[in-house]
Amino acid sequence: MWNVNERFSQKAIESLAALGFGVGSTRGVVRVEKYGSGAEFRKGTDECYQMTVTPTIMLKGQFTRLWDAGYQKFLLTDDGLKVPALASHLANLRRFNEELRTALGVPTFYNEALGSVSQISVYDRVKGRNGDVPDKTVGAHSPAGEH
Repeated sequence: MWNVNERFSQKAIESLAALGFGVGSTRGVVRVEKYGSGAEFRKGTDECYQMTVTPTIMLKGQFTRLWDAGYQKFLLTDDGLKVPALASHLANLRRFNEELRTALGVPTFYNEALGSVSQISVYDRVKGRNGDVPDKTVGAHSPAGEH
């Protein structure tokens, strides 16, 4: 996991564009994208940037949350969309994460390099326990009225 309390200089953030990252900035908020993945940084009062959205897969221009349902990984958007994560999504996220860490001088530790890190995990499948039906516990529901 990223140390989200770490601060990055403006020079470090600006250097990302020269390394092939798409860098967009609006009023102190910088979105960095590459390989269909992205992260967000916000400028603090000390003129340094802090990561506010850790590296994640982008879907239709939105940041997603990676949900490990035990049998499949899914991408969840804030507007309730749930899409199965493909191997290509995960490979691109890993590549983005590694390149961003290298560009910003953030070390990668062994346990972080083993695979994808999900923001949400539900493994308990014992009937009657919380988590037996993932959609109920995670909030990935169909819009109201749809079945």
